[in-house]
Parts: sequence; C-alpha cells; structure tokens
Amino acid sequence: MNTKSMRNQFVVLALILLSACSSEEQSSDSTSTAVAYEGARIIPGDGGAAIDSATLIVDNGRITAVGASSAVSVPAGAQRVDVSGATIMPMMLDTHVHLNTEREALIQDLRNRARFGVSAAMSLGMDNVDSVFEIQQELQPGAARYFTAGRGITRSEPGRTEAPHWVNTPEEARAAVQAEVSRGVDIIKIWVDDRNGSYEKLTPELYGAVIDEAHQQGIRVTAHLFFQDDAAGLLEAGVDAFAHGVRDKDFDGEFFALYQAHPDVVLVPNLPNRGIPSDYGWLEGLVPDETLQRLNAQTANPDAQESFGIQARNLNRLYHAGITIALGTDGNTPYAAHVEIEDMVAAGMSPMGAIVAATANSAKFLGMDDAGVLAAGMSADFIVLDANPLDDITNTRLIRDVYLRGEHVDR
Repeated sequence: MNTKSMRNQFVVLALILLSACSSEEQSSDSTSTAVAYEGARIIPGDGGAAIDSATLIVDNGRITAVGASSAVSVPAGAQRVDVSGATIMPMMLDTHVHLNTEREALIQDLRNRARFGVSAAMSLGMDNVDSVFEIQQELQPGAARYFTAGRGITRSEPGRTEAPHWVNTPEEARAAVQAEVSRGVDIIKIWVDDRNGSYEKLTPELYGAVIDEAHQQGIRVTAHLFFQDDAAGLLEAGVDAFAHGVRDKDFDGEFFALYQAHPDVVLVPNLPNRGIPSDYGWLEGLVPDETLQRLNAQTANPDAQESFGIQARNLNRLYHAGITIALGTDGNTPYAAHVEIEDMVAAGMSPMGAIVAATANSAKFLGMDDAGVLAAGMSADFIVLDANPLDDITNTRLIRDVYLRGEHVDR
C-alpha cells in the first residue's frame, strides 16, 4: 500500500472516530434532565440582596445552582428557559390555616394553595380525624405540603366546635398533649381566649401544664390569644409561638421588654382586614365571579381600621426589634398569603422583610430545612413574577408560573 493510500485511510479512520465521539457527546447531552431559568431577577428569600440577570438551575426537583448568569455554568444539554425581565422568588409557606379534613377536599385545598404560590400549609387545631395524617405523610403532585396540630386544646366551650380537647385540670391538659403527640402532630395548639366573655379561658396553671408536657415530649406550642396580659403569661410560661399578635391594645413598654427577653418566640401576626376597599381584579379567572364581586363590593369599615391599627403598630414594634415574624392567614382562603404580606408591609415591614417572613422564616418554623430559600440543594419551589415585589409587594400577585418541587403547576 502506497503512502498516499495509507494517509487517506488514516484520515477516514480519524473522521469515523471523531464522528463517534461527537455522537456520544450529543447522546449524553440530550439525556440531561437539568433546566436553566435564565435572565430573571432572583430574590433568594433569606434576606440577601436580589440578584439581577441571574440563572437558576433545577435538576430532579432540586436547585443545583443559582447566581448571576455570568457566574453560573449551564450543564451541557440542559433545557434553557428565557425568563428575562421576570422576578423569581421562593414559594410562600402558610403556618396557620384551617382546611377541610375529608381527604379529597383537603388535597384540593392544598392544590389551590400551590396555584397561588404557597408550597406548605399548617392546620392549627381543628383536625379531629386521623385521615389528615395520611396527607401529612404524602407528597401530592401539584399540592402544597401539609402540616397539622391535630386537635388543639382549650377550655370547655359548649355550643362551639368540639374538635379541640376541652381541659379543665392540669392532668387533662397533659393527657391531651400526650394524645396529640401519639398521633404525630407537628405542633401543639392552644386557645387562650374567653371568646368575648362567653367562656372561661385556659388559666396559667392549665396552659403551663400544656407547655411543660409538650416540651417534655419534645414538641413546641403555639397559642391563639387576644389580650396582652395573656401574652405576657404565655411568654413567662415558655410558649414557642403566637398564632396572633396582641389585639386588645397597643402593648406597653413592660410587655415589649418581656418579649425582647424571649426573642426566639415566633410571631405569626395574622393581621385582620384593614377595613378599606381594595381592588381584587387580580383574582379574575382564578376565583368564582360571585366571590370576586363580593370582594370588590367591600366598603370602608372604621371599626376594622381601628383593630388593624392596633395590631399593625404592635407588629411594627416587634419587627423592628428583631423578633422573628412568620406568615399565617387563619382560614381556608388560598390566595390569602398575598393579602397578608401586603398587610405586613402596610404595618411597617419592608417588602423584603415580608418576603423573608413568608418564605425562609415560615419554612424554618415548619421545620423544613430544604424550603423557603433559593439556593443549591433546596427544593425547587419558586414563583415566576411579571414584576418586582421589592418595588411593590402586591407584585407577588402577578404570577406567570409556579414550580413546585421542580414541576410546573397548572394554574
């Protein structure tokens, strides 16, 4: 064989090998499961500054990288999604709800929350059926995670719901805690409220027994309350969280100092209706027409404005004192998280502070160490918005897309 023929065969062999390598690379690239969301502003959720022109990479339901696009390497073969001009923030988490208890209705409640960018919800005290604990242990596609306090604890309240435990002795209080712990609850809920003078409320002796027993069992206690005096007693007894703020008056300096001495007690303010007309047009197509008409027909309510003012001023003082604030909406309204964070900002929190309360702080309160923040290793739970909520907190309502555990949520 002459030299020219040998050279030609060598070139052909080299081309064959190069083609094979190229085909192998393309095959490997085409099997990538990563998705890169490129060009958006990203609000991490932990209080850190927003990242402009950023990239978020998701693979198998987890975030693998997040940062300025210039600093993030997109895996070869990843699907690329252009979200330029949008803002991405974590999904919110609601730490105080009251949902249906029948299985299918409950799952639908959780799906409705996911549609509005809420990735988890904790029911506080009205779950008197064991079937809810099945949902607590499941990850339903397109549905928020479920947490529950099971049956809460209160005094005897004839004529009201019998879902909670009614206790009138310390022994009954401890037994109620033990019963709920055995069911696998995430937290113990107590009501310390006389319902406008209609019932006897839990005494310090009774709620002290609940808190002591719960802590012996390794579980936290959150309290529904109304009065400053009860809040003070609960702080001294070691309560872990408040499911409402003080509502009877602007709290005094003594109470403020007491709360500052217990900085780990989480406040879930559950602010009341502000008593002013609001435009709910952002819900068009997402709620029934009759619901939208009712919401838009609301008029000014001076009594509601006064109530909101008290709670807003109390929240503002604690927020600026560095007390941990989390999000709760107290009901079964799937879009309420967006209203609550607007109310938080109206009370004096910054837009960033309200977002952190609704994301990182709420995730920590629920014990979810892989949620509430957009960072590598976290669950890919995020909202794509058409405008920046740091400019106007109501922009959280301008939802383009929701991704829960990396999967697109059908809205």
